[in-house]
Amino acid sequence: MFYWRARTGTVDWAFTDREGGVSGADFGSLNLGGHVGDDPEAVEENRARVAKAVGVQRDHLLFMQQCHGGDVVVVEREWGAQEPPAADGIVTAAPGLALAVLVADCTPVLLADPAVGVVGAVHAGRPGMMSRIVDTAVQQMRGLGAREISAVVGPSVCGRCYEVPTELRDAAAKVTPESSARSWSGTPAIDVATGVVAQLAANDVAVQWVPGCAREDERLFSYRRDGQTGRYAGVVVAGAR
Repeated sequence: MFYWRARTGTVDWAFTDREGGVSGADFGSLNLGGHVGDDPEAVEENRARVAKAVGVQRDHLLFMQQCHGGDVVVVEREWGAQEPPAADGIVTAAPGLALAVLVADCTPVLLADPAVGVVGAVHAGRPGMMSRIVDTAVQQMRGLGAREISAVVGPSVCGRCYEVPTELRDAAAKVTPESSARSWSGTPAIDVATGVVAQLAANDVAVQWVPGCAREDERLFSYRRDGQTGRYAGVVVAGAR
């Protein structure tokens, strides 16, 4: 179920893999994405299993409607009957809310200040990196009282596997030069995760980077590798202090 998991003070961090769920076919087996064509009942069961594993009620495991943008939303309570917000980042100071980000190549970023219990989850794909979404998330967290923010950057498609046209690589490099890369065959590429790590460092955020390439590691879902496929998640939750 977990590709990686750790605890810092009252904060639990985790990235799921594709094992331990009930989805079949292309989504086997722990698909957490509800927008990819999988059976909704299977997705809900998978999400319930992850919620139980991280120690929260199902309705306290919060997913966004991700849209490859730069918006970050402050969360105060579970969604209830409301639709999840259209956003690519969520942050909270409420204890016991598990924030989740879904990916299948994009870079998942988990953020926390364990001393004050402020946490965040960010979907940082290429558009998110180019809009500097992690800057926005850090600012929102500091507005909630966070001071010493740490980040865990999860596995994603590596720069060697993310071939793009020259113009796109150069546009990304204008935002964050560290993102410029070359593919396995020497063609232009973008290393989104390296760019995101550089942006976090520029915000004085301490970064831990969990190694792994989604396209190369079959324990993870990868759209670039498989096309129709599921989504794995990064999850962060702060307990009561």
